[in-house]
Amino acid sequence: MNEKVLIVEDEAVIADSVAYALQKEGFRVMTAADGVQGLATARSESPDLMILDLMLPEMDGFDVCRTVRGESSVPIIMLTAKGEEVDGILGLELGADDYLIKPFSMRELVARVKAALRRPYIASAGDEGNVMQVADIVLDCRRRTVGVGDKVLTLPFKEFELLRVLMKNKDRVLSREMLLNVVWAGEVFDNTGTLDVHIRWLREKIEDDPSSPKRIITVRGVGYMFVGCDHDEER
Repeated sequence: MNEKVLIVEDEAVIADSVAYALQKEGFRVMTAADGVQGLATARSESPDLMILDLMLPEMDGFDVCRTVRGESSVPIIMLTAKGEEVDGILGLELGADDYLIKPFSMRELVARVKAALRRPYIASAGDEGNVMQVADIVLDCRRRTVGVGDKVLTLPFKEFELLRVLMKNKDRVLSREMLLNVVWAGEVFDNTGTLDVHIRWLREKIEDDPSSPKRIITVRGVGYMFVGCDHDEER
């Protein structure tokens, strides 16, 4: 294992503990103590994954996440203080892939890091070169792009995989549990709102009217379905 992990954390004790736990697992670790340094390191070192604290000096985690996500699809795990779960959800909206609330167990953090790094290889198996099209939405698994009408989008990894699974199973209702297991590699989350955030974000990008979706439909009490023709969301 030689993946590079960048830890952006201003609390030295936490940064050192996380670095030690990851190094024991064979990861190469870099650290940054503030948001500006973290962003610069992300740009110069191209880490395979970032662990990003929410409250940072110089530049907070929200701004770092927003900037990095605009430049890269690197997996980002955000760290939030106890009682800041809403901020964690906001981090997901800005493009983070996951979040953990302090205090957290190093075992859980390491497991989530491994799962986040494993997902691209699991999800892309057998899909390289495939192009899926449903109505005016074209998903290119080789280029990792999504065409919506005359627009071409580059989605964060989780959003792309969620859309890929939904389109591959067009007109089939997929349960929330199934989507979490496939897209998030079976991880256990403290809040299943993670899925809802990503669905909402996808709708904002591919739906003409996200408040009245026609492509990604909610099936109340079950999950979601991607449809190829106009369909009103179940109320």
